[in-house]
Amino acid sequence: KSDSEEEQTEKEEGKEEENQSDEEEIPFSTLEALLAKPKIVEEVEESIDFTADYTDEEKEFFEISKLRKQENANLVFPEPVPANIDIQRLSATLLTKFPVEKVEDVFGILPDTRDKPYDIKNIINSLVDDSEFDEYKEAYGQTIVCGYARIDGWSVGIVANQRKVVKSKKGEMQFGGVIYSDSADKAARFIMNCNQKKIPLVFLQDVSGFMVGSRSEHGGIIKDGAKMVSAMANSVVPKFTIIVGNSYGAGNYAMCGKAYDPRLIAAWPSAQLAVMSGAAAAKVLLQIEIASLKSKGEEITKEREEELYNNIKNKYDEQISPYYAASRLWTDAVINPIDTRKWVSMGIEAANNAPIEKPYNVGVIQT
Repeated sequence: KSDSEEEQTEKEEGKEEENQSDEEEIPFSTLEALLAKPKIVEEVEESIDFTADYTDEEKEFFEISKLRKQENANLVFPEPVPANIDIQRLSATLLTKFPVEKVEDVFGILPDTRDKPYDIKNIINSLVDDSEFDEYKEAYGQTIVCGYARIDGWSVGIVANQRKVVKSKKGEMQFGGVIYSDSADKAARFIMNCNQKKIPLVFLQDVSGFMVGSRSEHGGIIKDGAKMVSAMANSVVPKFTIIVGNSYGAGNYAMCGKAYDPRLIAAWPSAQLAVMSGAAAAKVLLQIEIASLKSKGEEITKEREEELYNNIKNKYDEQISPYYAASRLWTDAVINPIDTRKWVSMGIEAANNAPIEKPYNVGVIQT
């Protein structure tokens, strides 16, 4: 090859490498994702009906990519990591940026019972520096909220359960606190991105579990759920878990429960840790108890059934308490919600003394 030809080849190879990015940001007004330009397609096919007016379904597909809103253009992604440190922190002059929203507001945000909805973003805004939260794929997989922020200057990636009822672009109503296929897929991708950038992960748990039923099973909830668990379990960056509300069943695993070795796992007094809620567990165990008594020839009256239900529920409610979990070292502590920033900051500062030595490898992920 001549020098000019080799130079051209190097430029083309460089372009290919540039396109192999972890994330892409494309303004929707200029969005066009095609394997070939219309003119090239027209050369292959004699006639083609091409239009730049995308359907609603195509728009929803493209929104899977990160589309940053114009008003959020001032938010900055974490800086590249210097070679001599593993975790990013702002300089001391810029260090102290308290949330614009008052931390004490969390007491008014959380409902008085665990079955009522609320917006987890309000809690996030009361915890992160300057209440700035750069959300990742906001319109996709809305029952899990992911995004970049800073806590006491430290760069963090937040994965949180959204507890309000949301509506997908397809019109499907999704229950808050439940992990669906799209939200599991989004969380997995975000966790992998944070590992690529060496950004610590903070999980805010208020999860009831994965969505079940034939529709979810056929939609690939097992595959997508496994993808999320695999991405989280193989993470090499420091992980920190704060249990805000519910922590039930497989949702506890997916949101970095004790079994997946977070550097720190703390619970708010409002937390509940169990396979399922006390009421749900009591109904299941009640049916088993009634069947057992009937097999012995015992007649169960309505009053007796109610007594059995209350006994089971009261015992179960005692065991889902965060204090019950902390006394058995299932969590490291039960903390005051307004101290959450301090706990996470101290945890990251301690973790920063242990360099990240392993490469990130998620193994085989079924897509």
